[in-house]
Amino acid sequence: MLRTLRIIFAILFITGITLLFLDSSGVLQPWLGWMAKLQFLPACLALNVAVIIGLVLLTLAFGRVYCSVICPLGVFQDGVSKLGTMKKKLPYKYKKEIKWLRYGVFALFVIALIAGVQSFVAILAPYSAYGRMVSAVLHHNSVPVLIVAGVTLVVVVVLAFRGGRTYCNTICPVGTALSFLARFAAFRPVIDTEKCVKCKVCERKCKAQCIDIDNQKIDYSRCVTCFDCMGNCKADGLKYKFAWGKTFLAPRTKTFSPKNVEKVLSDSADEKFSQGRRAFITGTAVVAGTALLKAQEKKVDGGFATVLPKAVPERDVPLTPPGSRSVRDFYRRCTACQLCISECPNGVLRPSANLEHIMQPEMGFEKGFCRPECTRCSQLCPAGAIKPIGREEKTAYHVGTARVNLDACLSLKGVQCGNCATKCPTGAITIVETDRGLTPVVAEQICIGCGACEYLCPVRPISAITVNGREDHIL
Repeated sequence: MLRTLRIIFAILFITGITLLFLDSSGVLQPWLGWMAKLQFLPACLALNVAVIIGLVLLTLAFGRVYCSVICPLGVFQDGVSKLGTMKKKLPYKYKKEIKWLRYGVFALFVIALIAGVQSFVAILAPYSAYGRMVSAVLHHNSVPVLIVAGVTLVVVVVLAFRGGRTYCNTICPVGTALSFLARFAAFRPVIDTEKCVKCKVCERKCKAQCIDIDNQKIDYSRCVTCFDCMGNCKADGLKYKFAWGKTFLAPRTKTFSPKNVEKVLSDSADEKFSQGRRAFITGTAVVAGTALLKAQEKKVDGGFATVLPKAVPERDVPLTPPGSRSVRDFYRRCTACQLCISECPNGVLRPSANLEHIMQPEMGFEKGFCRPECTRCSQLCPAGAIKPIGREEKTAYHVGTARVNLDACLSLKGVQCGNCATKCPTGAITIVETDRGLTPVVAEQICIGCGACEYLCPVRPISAITVNGREDHIL
């Protein structure tokens, strides 16, 4: 029963989070956005105290349920490990904890987090890693994201296929952090030394490889509370029970007939895969199943000339979304999960190619501009990198300032244009008569940096008017 409930909730979470990343229309945001906010690392970065306390209490009460139900990368590993065991009825065996790797990676992660080396943090963060793998299906135009997502996918799949929860229990920093609490969980799987026949079915079914039947011992720091051991034990030698402050390590108290052990082992090995597991594999297959490529069609003006696409201009300061308060604060909190990029309806947010902020979002206006009425990214961000803001508040956010390249402006070449002035939603740009001719002039105190002028400027490939970011946003 417990195993079935765990599988049902795991399917719901991984399906919901996957759909959230694939939902570019934003229809599912009000219904599924809370799932992203329950992720452990983003909640810590956002100082979401309620979620942090809730997850800590959950782990202290029931062990690492978070890793087997709420974390999408953890659930994904379970699906891959199940595929890896389809040809092997008893695939695993107990392995000792690789302490130097596990705690070494965790120490480097903490150091990077404190030092602000967010690119390293983003690579290891499990929720962000899963988000990149999913969003790469739709947003594959960023080479760094594709490379990192591809490498992560290969590493996770290979480790899960061969060793179950190897990635979760040796590399994942969230898994290691929760392991410190899981050691003291109130409810845990416990070996009943009176009933256990040491057939090792539970040990070989444990994808965390944390059950040592020879010594009748369980490493609770690595146990992800999946209940597979209990679901496969035919001798009823495992119980999920209250075990606060108790250590269950007992000598073997009686001998068993080899025939009895053989029977238990055979019965368990021949057990068919449950329907819930099959549904689980189907649900997670959406993640790794496709890698679509969008063809870039050339636009033709009147059927005679190819219209050059907009190119990315050089900016002294990168542009970060309204609600991020400052460039430094945004990049310090962002885990590069790509959720805001997936949900941006105007194609303004894209992964940065800057090595300092690799894969983290930045604003660009080659495909559209940041509409004053749109606040979707601020409502979604689970890490607090973009604070929730309303429409009225957004129009008061000054994230950048437009700058005119007079040498490229069409108005100064005698062409009647004025797009930047007529399309500016705040009226920050006016056309005035100067000694050089009609010239666009930007009122910096009014400009909010939405990028409408840059996007709608007909000059190609670099617009004659571009927006430069502000280090500290003005509100």
